[in-house]
Amino acid sequence: MNILLYISDYLIPFIILSVVVYGFLMKINVYEAFISGAKSGFFTVVRLMPTLIGLMAAVGILRASGFLDLISSVIGRFSGLVGFPGELVPLTVVKMFSSSAATGLLLDIFKEFGTDSRIGLIASVSLCCTETIFYTMSVYFLTARVRHSRYTLAGALLATFAGLAASVILTGWMF
Repeated sequence: MNILLYISDYLIPFIILSVVVYGFLMKINVYEAFISGAKSGFFTVVRLMPTLIGLMAAVGILRASGFLDLISSVIGRFSGLVGFPGELVPLTVVKMFSSSAATGLLLDIFKEFGTDSRIGLIASVSLCCTETIFYTMSVYFLTARVRHSRYTLAGALLATFAGLAASVILTGWMF
C-alpha cells in the first residue's frame, strides 16, 4: 500500500516534467503553447457561463417554488412500488441539472434519515450511478457546436434509470 502512496506523490510532477522536456526536445515553445491553451480554455469558460447561470437559476427556482415537492409526491407513489423511495425523487430530478445542488439535497437527506439508513444508502449510490444530463449535454454540445442531439437525451435518461435501478438493487443486498 505504501508503494501506491509513493507513486501517487510523484506521478503528476513526473508527467508535467515529461511534457515540458518532450516539448523542448521537439523544439516547441512550451510556454507559448501553454498560454495559447489557457487562452482557449478561458474563452470556453466565457462561452459556457450563460448556460451554467441558467441551469443554476432553474434549479433554484425548482427548489424554491415547491415544484420538486409536488413531483416527489406524484412520482413517489409509483416509484415506491418498485422499491425506489419517493423521498429521493427530488434528488434524482435535481441531479439531472446540477451535481452541486444534488449534493446539497443529499446532505438534507442525511440529516433527516441518516447516512446508514436505506434511503441514505440508495441516495449515495444513485448519485454515483447517474450523471448531470442537462448540464453535460449543454456543455459538450455547446463546446463541440452540435446542433442536433438525436438520441442523446433518450439514451442519457435510459442510463439514469438503469443507474437508479442499480442503486436500489445494490443497496437491497445490504438490508
